[in-house]
Amino acid sequence: MIEMNSVREILRWHIDIGVDEAIGDAPVDRFSLVEASAASIKAPNPTVTRRRAESTPPPSQASEELVKAARNLAAGASDVDALRSALMGFQGCGLRKTATNLVFFEGAPSAKMMMIGGAPGAQEDRQGKPFAGPSGALLDKMLESIGVQRNNVLLSNIVFWRPPGNRTPTEKEAAICLPFIQRLIELVQPKILITLGGSASKALLGESQGVGRLRGRWFSYKSAALEIPIDATVMFSPESLFKTPNQKRASWQDLLMIREKLNV
Repeated sequence: MIEMNSVREILRWHIDIGVDEAIGDAPVDRFSLVEASAASIKAPNPTVTRRRAESTPPPSQASEELVKAARNLAAGASDVDALRSALMGFQGCGLRKTATNLVFFEGAPSAKMMMIGGAPGAQEDRQGKPFAGPSGALLDKMLESIGVQRNNVLLSNIVFWRPPGNRTPTEKEAAICLPFIQRLIELVQPKILITLGGSASKALLGESQGVGRLRGRWFSYKSAALEIPIDATVMFSPESLFKTPNQKRASWQDLLMIREKLNV
């Protein structure tokens, strides 16, 4: 019999590695499934195998088709409400299968500043809005320190459904969702674009260096549908500030730089 202390340790270990939600209602014995599958394997039918291969596109081609479909849907949206509707009907991102809610954006479509993170976390997934919970409260304090209220900023992420275990979104997942966030930027046309964390910086600015090397600088975000390029900068995400508090000094310097740009 497993002692209660051991059970607590097992649960704590699962939470530490990011397993904080159960997808099914009952546990599944994967070992018995593997054994049953191995016992039932038969020689493949060459004709059936060939037909399956012909009807199933290779992964790279399938990804390109999904990105193209996302691009067409996003391009057809004339305002943020239409873009939200298009995204709600989009089935191309596998993350929506395990997420509870779509997390698109929060804030005013007329905002002068956009802040875009990597992906929703557990709190965001439950509430259906970006930057909720402790990370959202920290972001609110950061904005208030330079005289900006949360409702005057448009907040979003590069993917719109929570990855299981709060993992970093894959390049494929980011690429499939990217047309929607790009279209959102085009519709809002903010004065300043701020990427929070490495995933957002890589997806939107094409920068592969770490946030520590990118922050404190201004970049130019361009798009054919934009009237003029947008001034963009990179900051540490609120989540990373909890893990590495010594980054707060650099973030304060970034906020002062942003305030100066807003007042120009």
